[in-house]
Amino acid sequence: MRGMSDPPGRLGHDEERVLIERAKRGCEDAARRLVDAHKDRLFAFVGRFIRDYHEVEDICQEAFRRAFANLDRFSAEYRFSTWLFTIGYRLCLNLLRRKQAVSGELDFATVASSQVEGPDEVADSEEAARLKILVWQAVEGLTETQKASVMLFYREGLSCQEIGGVLHMPTATVKSHLHRARQRLKEKLEPVLAEDWSRLGLLSDSA
Repeated sequence: MRGMSDPPGRLGHDEERVLIERAKRGCEDAARRLVDAHKDRLFAFVGRFIRDYHEVEDICQEAFRRAFANLDRFSAEYRFSTWLFTIGYRLCLNLLRRKQAVSGELDFATVASSQVEGPDEVADSEEAARLKILVWQAVEGLTETQKASVMLFYREGLSCQEIGGVLHMPTATVKSHLHRARQRLKEKLEPVLAEDWSRLGLLSDSA
């Protein structure tokens, strides 16, 4: 079971396809509806990696600009959100690597915001809020690929195959990153959440 269900208000696949086709023909209203349907999710996703609010805005605007500029190349068999996350993720990596001026994996714990949201299915309560904060703060300490895999799988509900498309890696590699991420999260959280594992669907090995 995934740690998060799709929130209400998201476009259905058929409705999204219609809007994309209209946007391809230059319909500004259709393009605006696509932006409105995805902007908050894209902003939240990018905000997990980039601390500066204005840089997050710039990346999101650039992601939408590139997406609409290349609509003719977009395949309707995929979700528009998957394409957006692919573009947004690459823009995040480019910015962070320019800032860090290092090769290899980056430590997102030093650059990502700690103000994160957690799994929506956990009940609204002070205890649930505590669990959400602890879990998602721990996610901030994962490697870039582990963190992105966790965010896309649990937060956005993408399949391992879809995540592989975003991160440019085989599905089996995505599953490996998710498995390792769960193990790292359990190691980090077990001392403080030993009695709460049953409530944390995020840590179930379901990929």
